[in-house]
Amino acid sequence: MSETKWEVLEQVSGAVQAEVMKGLLVAQGIQVVLSQEGIGESIYPVSVGPLSEIQLLVPASQMEEARKLLDQYYAGDFENLSYPDSSEGNSETTTGDQG
Repeated sequence: MSETKWEVLEQVSGAVQAEVMKGLLVAQGIQVVLSQEGIGESIYPVSVGPLSEIQLLVPASQMEEARKLLDQYYAGDFENLSYPDSSEGNSETTTGDQG
């Protein structure tokens, strides 16, 4: 059994940004581990400066795909996506005679 080699994909400031990026990558099938997130979750949380930095680690085998996804993210390719309205089929309105 071979051990997975993890590489740093990105380093971001703050847990919120790290979780957003992790969610994007995981949704596309990329494994992600956040490193150094514990310091920001301590009794005295740090949200600025070097102590707030979190590394996103991905398997070396998924690095190329992950890099492409982050490039698309930074380019804004995931903004203004339209999703099917789940209530679309259930919102029929009757405007005629209801006899």
